[in-house]
Amino acid sequence: MDKIVIHTSSRTYPVMIGSGAINKLKSFLSENFPALTKIMIITDENVGSRYLSELKFRLSGFNPVHFTVPNGEHAKTFDVYYDCLSFALEQKLDRKSLILAFGGGAVGDLSGFVAASFMRGIPFIQIPTTILAHDSAVGGKVAINHPLGKNMIGAFYQPEAVFYDLDFLHSLPLHERRSGFAEVIKHSLISDEDFYVWLRENVHDLDQLRNEEMLYFLKKGIRIKEQIVSQDEKESGIRAFLNFGHTLGHAIEGEAGYGNITHGEGVVIGMMFALGLSKKKLGLSFHLDEFESWLKGLGYQTSLPGGLKTEALINRMKHDKKSFGGRIQFVLLSKIGEPKLCEIDDRDLLKELTEFTERRD
Repeated sequence: MDKIVIHTSSRTYPVMIGSGAINKLKSFLSENFPALTKIMIITDENVGSRYLSELKFRLSGFNPVHFTVPNGEHAKTFDVYYDCLSFALEQKLDRKSLILAFGGGAVGDLSGFVAASFMRGIPFIQIPTTILAHDSAVGGKVAINHPLGKNMIGAFYQPEAVFYDLDFLHSLPLHERRSGFAEVIKHSLISDEDFYVWLRENVHDLDQLRNEEMLYFLKKGIRIKEQIVSQDEKESGIRAFLNFGHTLGHAIEGEAGYGNITHGEGVVIGMMFALGLSKKKLGLSFHLDEFESWLKGLGYQTSLPGGLKTEALINRMKHDKKSFGGRIQFVLLSKIGEPKLCEIDDRDLLKELTEFTERRD
């Protein structure tokens, strides 16, 4: 097991990562929260049915309560958020209570926002159970969705710690592995060409990942994110680079209906579009055909799903958090490891997106 320390302006905290990392949770709680009054676990239906009893066993003596939310993005609604707060009040949580986010990225986003807003903020700990959550569990972005935009209602609120036990990843279905690995690819493209080459050379079947491979690329991704978040916790500058592929990716998720296409699958299509723009706008030298072939070999769709309208996607992008005054901004690459934030005007975007829409896998 390894320990990565995340430094931000508001909090410094550990990420414990590796097989059996959850074994350190009980001692961490005893050492850091001696006056702890109550623990509330927020988990989803899939994770809860598989692992909740195990987590509660490891917390013997703390007598945690739990609240189960729907799977995936269906957890990130106003109604579910309200229900979590109501349960916390009914269970008499107070300012010395703590929330455990036990699940994937959606559970982490929701739980963190519940913790941030309950009694103006109580501690929470991330216990990720997906590959995707290596990105979302670190950095303190917590939120729920609005019908007009993904993650539009939220806060910057850092966890007290992250316990990332790789043993929870073994039951992940293939589409969830794809979703999470997309963020690993993103981290490599915005920061480290050698890491990108390693991924291309070593990862060819997401259903056959070994623990040592996962530990390597998850640690690498977390360290890349730490380097960025430590300089820009609240996305006033370089943290925006972590949104590579997300401008179009979020629009695809929204137009397809949250939960109908995974976050990572949307981001992969968004990265394909952003890389094409990068070649045209910034002269990026990149073998896009080889990249696309690798993605397809991993089972990704690389073009827009049928039925999505170009104008609706553009309208979604105008509502994105990265847009200002209705002007759409994309993270593009001048080379691997050198991202830039670029504004694309509506006419140009319509032309490029129309051409991209016409290509099909």
